[in-house]
Amino acid sequence: MNSTPPDPFDPRNLDALRLPQNYGAGLDVRKMLVHLPVKRPDRQHFVRTHPTILLETLVVELKEQRETYLIAPAIRAEISEEAAAKVLRLAITRQGMLFLWPIKLPDADGRHDTWNASALVAAQEAEKHWVCVKANRHAGAYDVQVATASIPEPRWEEALDGKTLPDLLRIAFKGRYIDTIDHPVIAQLRGLA
Repeated sequence: MNSTPPDPFDPRNLDALRLPQNYGAGLDVRKMLVHLPVKRPDRQHFVRTHPTILLETLVVELKEQRETYLIAPAIRAEISEEAAAKVLRLAITRQGMLFLWPIKLPDADGRHDTWNASALVAAQEAEKHWVCVKANRHAGAYDVQVATASIPEPRWEEALDGKTLPDLLRIAFKGRYIDTIDHPVIAQLRGLA
């Protein structure tokens, strides 16, 4: 009699190595927030914005790299030409994905382009209702669609898992904080790199 154990790598035995589809269901786990995108809402997602978690600040956006950098207060005056005043709104999709929605604020004279003015309206409406934001190039602004179906309220507490605005900023801008005028991003924007 052969007492050799079966080869676990034999194609006939691979099913025993596979995890079942519901593997995570039996575990006591929670999702950890390790990445927080800074971006506009995707046009196919309905979103809500948190009514109190927001920050008006100065940022630099690298459009080609799709990266946003937070600017330290100490150097704001020195890089005002390269930066833009934006409000960062905490938002959530119906699927529970959190992100920071950057929307340009009106300039010092109160002027605002129609794209950002309509985005601000959408973000304010999203405090109370699920909205979908889609670019309308003909109008030069965003179309805001408000969901009329009964959709459950966002689960902010569950999604945030105790995180505060400073925690969220630390996650969103890890490695993307400009605190010196010699920062490589500033050199790049000024054509020095």
